[in-house]
Amino acid sequence: MNNSRILITGASGCVGQYISSWLIENSNAELFLWLRDPKKLSAVNRNHKRIKLLVGDIREPEKFSEELKLITRVIHTATAWGEPKRAYEVNVEAVKNLISHLDPDIIEQIIYFSTASILNKQLKPLDEAIKYGTEYIQTKARCLKELENNPLSEKIIAVFPTLVFGGTLDKSSIFPTSYLTEGLLEASKWLWLARFFRAYSRFHFIHAKDIAFVCGHLATTEPFKKPQSQDRNLRYLVLAQPHLTIDNAIDSLLEWKGMRRMPRLPLWNWLIEALINFLPLQINSWDRFSIKQRHFDHDIISPPEVFGGTSHAKNIRDILAYSGLPRQKMTKES
Repeated sequence: MNNSRILITGASGCVGQYISSWLIENSNAELFLWLRDPKKLSAVNRNHKRIKLLVGDIREPEKFSEELKLITRVIHTATAWGEPKRAYEVNVEAVKNLISHLDPDIIEQIIYFSTASILNKQLKPLDEAIKYGTEYIQTKARCLKELENNPLSEKIIAVFPTLVFGGTLDKSSIFPTSYLTEGLLEASKWLWLARFFRAYSRFHFIHAKDIAFVCGHLATTEPFKKPQSQDRNLRYLVLAQPHLTIDNAIDSLLEWKGMRRMPRLPLWNWLIEALINFLPLQINSWDRFSIKQRHFDHDIISPPEVFGGTSHAKNIRDILAYSGLPRQKMTKES
């Protein structure tokens, strides 16, 4: 891999910086970091001899036509959400345009970042993702479908992160703080209410450092492998730790914040509707589908251990410890 030239898009984001840092420390590859604002690059030295910055919008690949023709591997983390037009341009059109600018005779592998939310338990795309999804969910589902028919599809590994944690709440980490880690403070504020209800729902999570290990391993040491399924061209990897329930997560948060567990009332559908009407929540069609589906767990997952590594954060306690969420001891009043 000494001649490897790896392009990382979205390189200033939380996941992008964890991956870039891992590759600097664990490979000899030349890194092409595509980002819009170099000032946000906090975890790696932008002047490193093996780093070349591509400063610009992901929707303008023609700006870097010469560089893209040299790339041997791609890790595409760049994404957008919020505004439908921009989400489609970035999450669908820009992916297709980027791939079209690569040299098919040189490119060896493309790691494309999607989201586990668009897959069912058996790792098959959910029809509901396009029918009910937000602009982010819909565009990720559409892009995945298009990539199956891309001329380079057999070189594409689609990775599906679950809930991503990373960085720290007090900004003491050199890495950016993920949205989920930032959300721990808000979640803590609702523990007084959440501890009275039982949800049962199952979900997965993953730390960005563990994502970096998996993607770094794929990009530097792993040869091409056929997809697990005969009905698709892409290889699917769900990046996750073993599933846990919302109740397990609440118990861990209660212990961390020094609050007592309380007798819990099951969250029946009518009660969920009542809470939605009572609390200041905005619920869309995808939210309602997610509530109805209840479980977002998967039969086959790919934590670092699958590739011979050791997970940085195996459980919620690890996540809380690395997040910097203030911890409190149990008191009689708790």
